[in-house]
Amino acid sequence: MNQDQEPEATRRGASDTESSRASRGWWDRNADEYQSEHGAFLGDDRFVWGPEGLDEADAALLGPAAELKGRRILEIGAGAAQCSRWLAAQGARPVALDLSHRQLQHALRIADGAATEAAGGTDLVEADAGALPFRDGSFDLACSAYGALPFVADPVRVLREVRRVLRPGGRFVFSVTHPIRWAFPDEPGPEGLSVAASYFDRTPYVEQDGTGRAVYVEHHRTLGDRVRDVVAGGFRLVDLVEPEWPEWNAQEWGGWSPLRGHLIPGTAIFVCVAE
Repeated sequence: MNQDQEPEATRRGASDTESSRASRGWWDRNADEYQSEHGAFLGDDRFVWGPEGLDEADAALLGPAAELKGRRILEIGAGAAQCSRWLAAQGARPVALDLSHRQLQHALRIADGAATEAAGGTDLVEADAGALPFRDGSFDLACSAYGALPFVADPVRVLREVRRVLRPGGRFVFSVTHPIRWAFPDEPGPEGLSVAASYFDRTPYVEQDGTGRAVYVEHHRTLGDRVRDVVAGGFRLVDLVEPEWPEWNAQEWGGWSPLRGHLIPGTAIFVCVAE
């Protein structure tokens, strides 16, 4: 595909292999722009669950910050490892995993400029979330802020891998686009407030080049699907958080905006415990 040619957006099937390849390529190509556009909002060592700006320092979905010290924590789809860096600053021992080599290069860049040793002390691993390169029961906690799960064709496979590397009773907290958003156009303005598609249509959203090769893939699961996936992955769902849009947040982020955020949820956060 010509670099200046816009990909074609469509809805079609996409396998796990095709989805993984597309995600790796898309994030490697777009990591620079993503970090430039959103880096100030995400911070260098801040743990934000989504565009609403819900901060783990306030939400404590992984548990009280004081209890994170010494805990071994896996972050999946870590991007530039901002969340892991915050965890390290609390005294935790995080591992930041991402499929994208370029995203992890940004993690190294930020770590090199970190103000404190704790803020920069994060292990980085480049790997697929569906095949985690860790021993069984090697982590106390796991987290993922919009990482991996929206982009995989087989989320149960990822959840089972996370369950495998967690110790019994370990907590896994992950955020994804709220499923209801799939019924609305991905627009931040008034045009994004009218239902335009079936909420029950699970056909993936695919951007493809002129040869039909997927360059970006995102998979839709209904709220019920996500709950069933969590259970099939070996977890017990203990909370489902739908952050409300705060008054202080005036930022538009893709289809997220104050206008839409005050009317319909944009993020769903699943708090799970390994059975």
